[in-house]
Amino acid sequence: MKKIAPKNLPNKNNPFNYLIIIALLGATAALFMQGELETALKKNEPIAISELQQKFQNNELESLEIKDQKLTATGKDGQTYTSFKEPSSNLADLGFTGNEDTKVSVVDTSGSKLWMNFLLGFAPLILLIALILFFVRKSGSMGGESGPFGFGKSRAKIYDKTKHRTKFEDVAGAEEAKEDVFELVDFLKNPKKYEKAGAKIPKGILLVGPPGTGKTLMARAIAGEANVPFFSVSGSEFVEMFVGVGASRVRDLFKTAKRNSPAIIFIDEIDAIGKQRGAGPGGGHDEREQTLNQILTEMDGFEAGTTVIIVAATNRPDILDKALLRPGRFDRQVHIDLPDMNAREKILKVHAKNKQLEKDTKLKEVASKTVGFSGAELENVMNEAAIRAVKNRQKTITQEDLLQSVEKVAMGPERKSRKFTEKERRMTSYHEVGHAIAGHFCENHDPVHKISIVSRGRALGLTWFLPNEDVYSKTKSRLMDEMVSLHGGRIAERLAFGENELTTGASNDLERISNIARNMVMRFGMASDKVGPVNFISKEYEAKPHSDETARLIDEEVRQLIDEAEDRCEKILKQHEKLLKIISEDLLEKENMTGEEFAAYFKNEK
Repeated sequence: MKKIAPKNLPNKNNPFNYLIIIALLGATAALFMQGELETALKKNEPIAISELQQKFQNNELESLEIKDQKLTATGKDGQTYTSFKEPSSNLADLGFTGNEDTKVSVVDTSGSKLWMNFLLGFAPLILLIALILFFVRKSGSMGGESGPFGFGKSRAKIYDKTKHRTKFEDVAGAEEAKEDVFELVDFLKNPKKYEKAGAKIPKGILLVGPPGTGKTLMARAIAGEANVPFFSVSGSEFVEMFVGVGASRVRDLFKTAKRNSPAIIFIDEIDAIGKQRGAGPGGGHDEREQTLNQILTEMDGFEAGTTVIIVAATNRPDILDKALLRPGRFDRQVHIDLPDMNAREKILKVHAKNKQLEKDTKLKEVASKTVGFSGAELENVMNEAAIRAVKNRQKTITQEDLLQSVEKVAMGPERKSRKFTEKERRMTSYHEVGHAIAGHFCENHDPVHKISIVSRGRALGLTWFLPNEDVYSKTKSRLMDEMVSLHGGRIAERLAFGENELTTGASNDLERISNIARNMVMRFGMASDKVGPVNFISKEYEAKPHSDETARLIDEEVRQLIDEAEDRCEKILKQHEKLLKIISEDLLEKENMTGEEFAAYFKNEK
């Protein structure tokens, strides 16, 4: 396998580097010479020129030499004298004439003086230019990524396989996705096998899935398995305030990848530049659209025999431009969904490899309590469990650490320091138990997993419902039961404390109820015949797809669904009002109640 040359980095053996060093040394030497000259002058203390004139007139000097403004005299006794004159003074003005016994000489230094003045005068400028050139080269050269002329260069990072090579075994729980990309890896390893059969590998693969499901990890695993150069870049790094910069960076990225072919280009969050062109009330975005056009052109213009594959990731495939998804560009979409029960257990095992777990820990139980968690959240669960074990000065991670970490990741950390009045605690207890009882008596609702009046985040308390198995679609009856349970907190407050004592704790419940009802009517076609099975959801850049009269009917249908759920909830809680009080008072003392403890109240209910 050929080694990847860091082509955008400055060459350490470039002669230009040595020229910079020579200029720096020359400028430094000139300044040093100037300093040495001044030091030498200070060491030879001169005598007054009047004293030297007196010695000349008394015929005490053997010779006198005048060099510029410096006068050097040698006495008949062998002693040397030094003095200085004004630049405009001549021999006659100084009185150094008429004595034939003293040899007087004048040294012409005009040539050397001119060179020294030039060198000393321009030394700071030379030093400044040399420093500028040095720092330009240090920051990536004049054509490098970070240099002043490298604005249009690619910002892609080369994945260093020597540090850590990601393999498919590191990507747990995405078996179908790995199967979809396996032939891509095989093609990169053995391209001739496919070429003989006349097969063409997809030019682009689009990884689609919710945040945290492992799209970037899958792309790195593809590169690790194929053992080819891997260029990683974010979609936002192409977009700048200057039009044309993004397109220039795209050209440079593809040019570099072609030189290192076979190679993989990974563009994370491609929706930053791949949105539908011309969308929105103000038209398009020139810079983003030029960048997208350049990507489309580069994907069509690969030379024959050049193996460069584009892997992109997004969680918003619905907003991508259609030209980006057509055959010949992103030929294949690989969906990476939230992991199911078995996949979650595998992911937990992968992240438990470098952690010390107790022998009795059951990752399967943890997986059963993390329905709807992404791979990133499961990794966070294992990390929080390790942190909790260290805080408790434990050598190993216990099952309790894991279960507490699940709650922390799902609902936030407990805030036991927050102080509440007794009335607030009591109202919170009735509110949460109201949710639990309403949900318990709904046939299609998830069972209660935990009830707590310990504050977490912004919530004063919580009721945690957990499904027994993974659910991928919801029926109308299930959505109605969810609304019934969400009404439980507010109605429980009203039954226990009266209409005027309702709290603001139900604000989030009402928001969720409204969203469910509106989606049932406008998105899922679950309204009555007045509205019908029509989708009324418009994209953000499209006009409202229905009339004002239809909007009024939609509001009526939404209100009808909400009222129906509220009536059902009120009937349930009134029928079990005695039990509502008992459980709420017990929760005040315990603060936390498990699903098993809650279910025990209904075994002996009459």
